Amino acid sequence: MITYVVVAIAVAIIASLGFYAGKLLSQLKQQQQKQKHARDARIARIMESVYTIALAVEQQQCNLSEGAIRLVNLLDSVPIESPPNCERDYPALFELFSHVRGLPTHQARKEMDKTLRAKQDHIREELETQLESRILKEVADIRYLNFS
Repeated sequence: MITYVVVAIAVAIIASLGFYAGKLLSQLKQQQQKQKHARDARIARIMESVYTIALAVEQQQCNLSEGAIRLVNLLDSVPIESPPNCERDYPALFELFSHVRGLPTHQARKEMDKTLRAKQDHIREELETQLESRILKEVADIRYLNFS
């Protein structure tokens, strides 16, 4: 008689643990689906910005330096396992980015000595001129990236 009671209690405990494990697995699956949806939505937002900026650069509505900074930073932030390697995949864009990323902006630029600012602008503009045709080809390629 006691054996039946112990077996019944053991079965009840096992059934309860099984139910609890199933509930936890279900919650884990829901959480993973939410995370995937949020990740996919983030990728879509980033890529919409990438496409818009690439088009603006291509149509010369955005200068090359600003486009390079924005595009490289956005492409580096795409939450995928293997984001584009801008240095390898878009060498002209990355070259310009590497040169201009450290230049002062906004208030710091306004506070710079005018001759130094003019010198930096001249170097940047020369580099933009040298890289323009290559960058325009690269941004045309970027407009067709797809991470879906």
